[in-house]
Amino acid sequence: MLYVIVGRDAPGSLDLRQRVRPQHLERMKVLMAEHRLTLAGPCPVDDAPTPGPGGISGSVIIAEFPSLDEARRWIAADPYVTEGVFESVEVRPFIKALP
Repeated sequence: MLYVIVGRDAPGSLDLRQRVRPQHLERMKVLMAEHRLTLAGPCPVDDAPTPGPGGISGSVIIAEFPSLDEARRWIAADPYVTEGVFESVEVRPFIKALP
């Protein structure tokens, strides 16, 4: 089943996010290689296609996991969580309706 993961960045965590990003991306590459990643990306604070002075407010990941518990365990082990980039994380089941 698909799950949507929404991580909200801690205030002032942009430098930390940039330092931890390579480890986070390595985990994302595993999901991609397993054909379980539907989409993922950051949410810029500013209304622009690239992060501006406001930085990043968080990230969204939609991926396949065997269960809600597995999705929660997976994100709990992500460097954005373990290193404190995300101040909060929400994980919910997701049904793709379109396209």
